Amino acid sequence: MDTIFALSSAQGKAGVAVIRLSGPTAFEGISRLAGDVPPSRLASLRRLRASDGSRLDEALILTFPKGQSFTGEETVEIHCHGSIATVSAILDELARLPDLRAADPGEFTRRALENGRLDLSQVEGLADLIDAETEAQRRQALRVLSGDLGKRAETWRQDLIRASALLEATIDFADEEVPVDVGPEVTELATRVREALAKEISGVSTAERIRSGFEVAIVGAPNVGKSTLLNALAGRDAAITSEYAGTTRDVIEVRMDLGGLPVTLLDTAGLRETEDAVETIGIDRARQRAEAADLRVVLVEHGQQPDLYLRPDDLVLIAKADLLPNIKDGISGKTGVGVENLVASITTKLESRAANAGLATRLRHKHAMERGLASLNQALALIPSGDASADIAAEELRSAIRALDSLVGRIDIENILDEIFASFCLGK
Repeated sequence: MDTIFALSSAQGKAGVAVIRLSGPTAFEGISRLAGDVPPSRLASLRRLRASDGSRLDEALILTFPKGQSFTGEETVEIHCHGSIATVSAILDELARLPDLRAADPGEFTRRALENGRLDLSQVEGLADLIDAETEAQRRQALRVLSGDLGKRAETWRQDLIRASALLEATIDFADEEVPVDVGPEVTELATRVREALAKEISGVSTAERIRSGFEVAIVGAPNVGKSTLLNALAGRDAAITSEYAGTTRDVIEVRMDLGGLPVTLLDTAGLRETEDAVETIGIDRARQRAEAADLRVVLVEHGQQPDLYLRPDDLVLIAKADLLPNIKDGISGKTGVGVENLVASITTKLESRAANAGLATRLRHKHAMERGLASLNQALALIPSGDASADIAAEELRSAIRALDSLVGRIDIENILDEIFASFCLGK
């Protein structure tokens, strides 16, 4: 396997930059630049020199022996000064060394997977941790990166392997009298895994929302104050406001952090009947986004009714509360009346949903578990039939095991791997 290198810290000028090498000749490569191989896992200060003897930089060197690094290979980290020129000079010198090459995106993490340092779900957790913008995203990504999902999948897998082995024993010894009826134990094991899978599947949509962000739509009639409220919530002029109805023609999005949860606020076109073709398109989009949103803030003027079907969790507020002193459930983006209470209500509702999030965070996880669940349902339907259906039930159990294997990357899923690692940066 080649030895690879890349800048692992962010591009651009910085106080310190980190360059990583990984592979069978990583130690030999650093010795060419530093004169020797510093002691493992100890930060050592070294002068780095080019092949012509000129000084490149003075840097801290960290070395990790095979089996004790992120990738599982010999690994070296160069902590150098973070100027663009310094980093470029060191990378150019590394590129001149034999048996070294620049890493592809995500190649360090891919090697960690191939060397058994991470399972596939942990790789996805690492990607989510790198992309995390809020506290809830950070906590969720760390749970996945820690391997909790893989450990849970392994527990399910062992139960199904036991159940499959019991069934196959009845097949192998079909001509002999098996002293124990294995049906009850197989049923108990398969049922336990089925219930656990169903529970985990139910939490995927919420976990995926924590990862990608909840959507909160502000809806209502034209000129009811939606854009003004969006601007008040965002703390800036994100949307154009005007006294003329129909100013907002498209959906305007503002990303926010509410209580550690990622939230995208949507300002939608005013809901009304119109002959304006462009405004009609905006209204259609508004209705579609409002229908798909996780939560809706419905603004109505005093004495009016909403022009859409209300859901049980809709937050219905009286608009332009600055003109209606002391009105209950009033809000005004212009003066800020009721805005703080609205933020608290949105946060409370979304936190309640987030509490139901499972460990599985992606549709890929959900689909793998659904395949496993379908196979378990088939197996459990066949088990009461006795020996006549034991071989088919055993095959369904093996199908469920393969589905769980795909969850953590134990089987060949090259197309999935290519998609996942393409999202990583070069130094990861």
